[in-house]
Amino acid sequence: MHPDAVLDLFRRSGALLEGHFRLSSGLHSSGYLQCALVLQFPEQAAALGDALARRMRGLTPTVVLSPALGGIVIGQEVARALGTRAIFAERQDAILMLRRGFALAENDRVVVIEDVVTTGGSTRETIQVARAAGSQVIGAGAIIDRTPRGPGLDVPFHALAQMSLPTHEPADCPLCARGLPVVKPGSRPGAA
Repeated sequence: MHPDAVLDLFRRSGALLEGHFRLSSGLHSSGYLQCALVLQFPEQAAALGDALARRMRGLTPTVVLSPALGGIVIGQEVARALGTRAIFAERQDAILMLRRGFALAENDRVVVIEDVVTTGGSTRETIQVARAAGSQVIGAGAIIDRTPRGPGLDVPFHALAQMSLPTHEPADCPLCARGLPVVKPGSRPGAA
C-alpha cells in the first residue's frame, strides 16, 4: 500500500482532525490522527494490517504485541495476516503490563504494532514489557509515523506512511498562547 493511499484513507474517513490537541506524549499539536475512524471499517483495517504484515513477515514473528487501546485493532489485523497470535499490554496504576492472562515466553519473537507513533514513547514502553517477560523483540511498526526522523528504536521499525504534523511543548505552544482550548481526544486517561 502506497503512503499516499494510506493518508487518503485517513482523509476520506475524517480521521485527520484539525484543532488544538494534547497528545499522549504530553505535546500539543494542531493536528490529530484518529485511527479509530479508519479502523472502524473492517475492510480498511484488514488492508492496513495486510500491508503492515508484509513489512514484518521477513522478521518471522511468533506474536504481535500492541499497547491498548489504540494498537489493539491494527495489532489484531497484522497478526491475522501473519498467522500469529495477537496480545496487548494495558495500563494498571499508570504502568503498562500484560494482563487478562496474556503471557510471553522466552522463545517468543515479538513485533510491537501501534496505530500512530508520535515520539516513540509508547512503543518503547511496550518493547520493555516484552523484554521484561524474557521475549526477543525483533521489530516494531505503525500505520503512521509522526516522528520527524523516526522513533529512534533499537529494533527495525516500519510505518506505512510518514506524516509531519507540528508538535509543541505546552509552555511553547502557539495555540495555547492564542488562548485556544486544548482537547484530549485519545484513549489514555489524562492525555490523548
